[in-house]
Amino acid sequence: MTSALTTSFLATVLTSSEFKLRAKRVPATKCCGELRIASSMSCSTSRRASEATSIEESRGTGTGTLCGRRGLVFLAALPYLVPLCANPAESSGGDYLTMKQEIAKVLTKGKAAGVLRLVFHDAGTFDMIDNSGGMNGSIIFELDRPENKGLNKSLKIIMKAKSEADKIRPVSWADMIAVAGAEAVSLCGGPTIPVRLGRLDATEADPEGKLPEETLNASGLKRCFEQKGFSVRDLVALSGAHTLGSKGFGNPTVFDNSYYKILMEKSWLNSGGMTNMIGLPSDRALVDDDECLRCVHSSLCSV
Repeated sequence: MTSALTTSFLATVLTSSEFKLRAKRVPATKCCGELRIASSMSCSTSRRASEATSIEESRGTGTGTLCGRRGLVFLAALPYLVPLCANPAESSGGDYLTMKQEIAKVLTKGKAAGVLRLVFHDAGTFDMIDNSGGMNGSIIFELDRPENKGLNKSLKIIMKAKSEADKIRPVSWADMIAVAGAEAVSLCGGPTIPVRLGRLDATEADPEGKLPEETLNASGLKRCFEQKGFSVRDLVALSGAHTLGSKGFGNPTVFDNSYYKILMEKSWLNSGGMTNMIGLPSDRALVDDDECLRCVHSSLCSV
């Protein structure tokens, strides 16, 4: 069973327009939206800019996710993907459905965790302080960085879908990655996420050192995510997405609450020297901090 908190959080997170991982805007004739990361779990505040080149919608619930090697997946990181209208396919001239269909042809449950990790590594470079990074497709220039080890396989999956979509009409890497992330979430039992399009691609790599390291302790994680606009509750809720992947948190292809259960049990303490097979140091750090531990317990009990 999926954690109610993680599921509802994902649904809110992935349909919020304020994911502060912002993409460059496109002209009004082509634009279907802008991607942002929300800064808090606050209530929505509606707003819309008057400029023809700007489409900004309600400030939604915020969240984040950890990044690192292998098992770290973003749902989080997943962009908060916002529909411009009730039917995103109508707002994008069929591009959305084409991209969605091409991703579905090449993406399997076994590959979903890797794709979600790539999505966060693209979007998670956002920094509120200098307003750099974000969901912009820059990951294609960053595969040689240590933190992106292994992501070339996931990029090839998206590249295959993109090449087919481009035959009909060229689409941006940023939009294609966003759609792939939404499809990966749905494939593993998460919410269905309508994605609005219109992101422009970066022409160079984002600044280095923006992704949280997997060796961070709780204090370090809090500071890192605070710079991206995330609360402790956000951090813990989205960390529940680590139930996907190969880090020992239950079924690697299904969203459930195994992550929180194993954290509370501290299973790594009785792993017979196999501690590194259960989570990352940054995962285990969550239950060594009182504030994070309360959120972990709340998440486990929200089933």
